[in-house]
Amino acid sequence: MLATEPITEPENNPATAKSPLEEHHANELMRHIPTIAWMGDKLDGDLRHRIEKLCAAIESKMNADAESELRALSRALDRLADAAKHIRNNGHGPNEPLHKVRWSINHALSCVRLVDDATFGRRAPFHHFEKSKSETLYAAFLVVLHNIERLTRVARSIDPAVTEQLCEGLVQLEEPLREQPMA
Repeated sequence: MLATEPITEPENNPATAKSPLEEHHANELMRHIPTIAWMGDKLDGDLRHRIEKLCAAIESKMNADAESELRALSRALDRLADAAKHIRNNGHGPNEPLHKVRWSINHALSCVRLVDDATFGRRAPFHHFEKSKSETLYAAFLVVLHNIERLTRVARSIDPAVTEQLCEGLVQLEEPLREQPMA
C-alpha cells in the first residue's frame, strides 16, 4: 500500500470482508422434527412401558417369530443410539433377546439425552454440505416405532390379552364414577 492510495474500510473491501456463513444454532427450526426432549420422554415413558408389557407377554411363550422381532427391535434401538452419539462404541449387550431389548432401550435413552438441544431440530449450515443430524435421528426413532408395532402384532398372536394390558392407564378420570346409579 502506498501513502497516496485511499484507505478503504474493511467492510467495503471484498478481500477482507467476512463471508456470510451460517451457524448451526442460529438456523431456523425444522417444523417436521419434534424436540429432543419430547423424543427422550416418549422413549423413556410410553415406549418403555409398552415394550415391558410386550416382553412380559412374550417371555413365557417365546417362539421364532417373537425372537426375530425382538432382535429387530434391538437393532433399531441400537441404530437410534448410533444416530444420537458421536462415537460408535456401544459395547456388547447381552445375547438373550429379552435382556438385549432392555439393555438397548437404556443405551438408546442415554445417547438421546446427550444430544445438544440447541442445535437439534435445526437445519445444518449450507456450507457443510451434509444433512442435519436431526433428520437421521428422527428417522431412526420412527423405525423404532415401526418395530414396536410389529412386535405388538406378534405378541397379540401369542397372548390376545396383551391388547387390554397395553390400553390400561390411558384414561385417568379426574372424578371417578359414583357406585350408585344416577337415575
